[in-house]
Amino acid sequence: MKDNITLIGMPAAGKSTIGVLLAKRIGYSFVDVDILIQEQEKKLLKDIIAERGLEGFLKLEEEVNAGLKVTNAVIAPGGSVVYGKEAMEHLKQISEVVYLKLSYEEMARRVGDVVDRGVALKPGYTLKDLYTERAPLYEHYADITVDEMEDRWLGDTVDRLRIMIEKEWEKQENEEEQLLEFLHMEGEGRR
Repeated sequence: MKDNITLIGMPAAGKSTIGVLLAKRIGYSFVDVDILIQEQEKKLLKDIIAERGLEGFLKLEEEVNAGLKVTNAVIAPGGSVVYGKEAMEHLKQISEVVYLKLSYEEMARRVGDVVDRGVALKPGYTLKDLYTERAPLYEHYADITVDEMEDRWLGDTVDRLRIMIEKEWEKQENEEEQLLEFLHMEGEGRR
């Protein structure tokens, strides 16, 4: 069973908000990777992007995510984490990856000022371009997908997600028990 949960999704999908609520409900700590990056660099995301450019920021983001060493944590990386193969391989290794799925229209309504928010948007890209490019990446990396449009309130999404995760953990425990039982029976058969 994996010790962590990583929330991926579009900007404004609620990764940080849902992450804090979920962490409280399951007794985990909460890690906001964007805040870790800001603390490490002593700058806001938008300033890091302005100084290093998009590629420099994405490289830094990948390094921080690929180097995370946490246990019993809900992790909320930035939405652009899916561009970093090494980071995503690490997050998949240490956590269940949950895609907080949001419609383009809802994302556009929620996102606000993309520059001030520190969204890693390629030059000339629109929010629609970003959505079209990232949605398949989120789906590819997700172990669990939660469609936020099915819920009226964030608390409902958190409750539904907690139930899905608990079912996944229960399934993994059963598979581990079956494997151990099989290995035990194999060992007995060889005596």
